[in-house]
This record gives sequence, structure tokens and C-alpha cells, in this order.
Amino acid sequence: MAGLGFLWKNRAKFPVTSKQFYKAWAKRIMLLSSLSKRNRKRSGLVRKGAKIHERAEIGEVKVDGHKSNLTIGSQSFLGRVNIALHDEVIIGDKVCINDGVEIITASHDVSDPEWKHVKGKVIIEDYAWIGTGSMILPGVTIGRGAVVGARAVVSKSVAPGAIVVGVPAVPIAKKRVEELNYDPCEFLAANRAWLIG
Repeated sequence: MAGLGFLWKNRAKFPVTSKQFYKAWAKRIMLLSSLSKRNRKRSGLVRKGAKIHERAEIGEVKVDGHKSNLTIGSQSFLGRVNIALHDEVIIGDKVCINDGVEIITASHDVSDPEWKHVKGKVIIEDYAWIGTGSMILPGVTIGRGAVVGARAVVSKSVAPGAIVVGVPAVPIAKKRVEELNYDPCEFLAANRAWLIG
């Protein structure tokens, strides 16, 4: 949702003589630098080959490896995230990845005397929520609407709607609701300033 063209077209409009007009524009001007920073980050990654939807929000992401291995869907939000692209990382729509998350697509085979490099793509499906400080290991798929708890280390795929916690991450009895209909990017102050005022 960070695209300025989209925000301008869909901005909340108020009469020029109203208090709301001046309040909204004050917020928009104050938050313009954070909005611009996320736009520049996304544009820079796209120029280097990443496939990132124009309505995705990219925070202070550190991406190592071939940027063409990265795909991020619409209305997904990534905070301060580290991504190692030895293989593909595919992030769906309306995914929220909190600060401190690490996504790793390669490691070494400890049972191999030559300690060979092994890699595997990571897929994070729509509406998944990856909690603060979690680590996603190579070859993992996080199912639609699944939740990874803060500081969890995910070494195995997570079923749709499941909630996993711990080291290593294991499912808990509670599941997420099946019907999901939200946009994690709407919660960002810069976007709210434009869309709500």
C-alpha cells in the first residue's frame, strides 16, 4: 500500500475549512519520510531483480544473495528482517513479518563428512504472521493464516491456520480463525494518515 500514487488516489478527503483537513495533512507531511524510505527500499530491491508487489510494505530489510529469488505479494509487511537468498523465498499476500525475523534458505549437512551445502526454498503463504525474532529454516512452508510465535525456530513446515511456538517450534492446541480479512499494511501510521486522515 506504500505507493504514493495509490495513497493519493485513495486518500481521505476533507473540506479545506475543516479541522480534519489540516490534521490529516499535518500527519501526512510528518510521516512522509518513513513512507518514502519504504518506497525506496522496495524500488531498490525490484531494480536488483526482486518481484515485489507495489502495495507491499518493505521496512529495514537486509537481503543477501540473488534478489531474483525474492517474491513478495500484495499488502504484505516486512519490518526489520534478514533474508538469506541461497534459494527462493516466496511470501504471499497480506503476510506480516515482524522485526528481528531471520529467513534462511541454506545450511550445511552435519552428517556429511564434506559438510556439503544444502538449501531449500521458503514459502510463506497468505495471511501468515511471523512473530518477532523468529527464525525460519531452509525448506519450510508456513501455511495460509499460520502464526509463528515470537522467538520460535521453525525447522518443519507449518499447517494452514496452525500456531507454533518454541525451539524447535511445535503446534499448540489453539488454531487461528479460518476466515481472515485484514490488511496488515493498514496499521502503519503513514498509510492511516492518507487513507483515514
